Amino acid sequence: MNLEILRTKEELRSLIDAYAILGDEKRISEQMNLFTPDANYTVYMNGIEVANTTGTDKLKEEFSGHASQVKTYFTLNGQHSIKIDKDTAAGVSFSQIKMVRENDGKDILTDYSVKYEDEYVHQNDKWLIKKRIGYFFIIEARALNNPF
Repeated sequence: MNLEILRTKEELRSLIDAYAILGDEKRISEQMNLFTPDANYTVYMNGIEVANTTGTDKLKEEFSGHASQVKTYFTLNGQHSIKIDKDTAAGVSFSQIKMVRENDGKDILTDYSVKYEDEYVHQNDKWLIKKRIGYFFIIEARALNNPF
């Protein structure tokens, strides 16, 4: 493996980590800078397509609406494998996402196990997400018993 491939793998890992961090911090405008302007994001929950959005303007609107309903996000990224082909790449990554929302005065924790399939492009000296498909396989919700 040459140095350029290692550098590209590190840049792509940093890209998916930045996506998670910015999302957790609800910095949606900055998160949109990680996508190509015409990016497509599709979400499947238990095998059913629940969202399919194209373009960062629409993505920003969708993500902001969702973030406004969530008190706290917490994401852990796991495995990330990629195949690089010059200025494009394809990747698969896995994440554990926790979201806390309030419902009837109680904090509800929803825990998601997610597999992402991504297409990346190298433009203007940086890697961007061109297409992202999120497969939300395991979804568990429960009330939190916060003693504080």
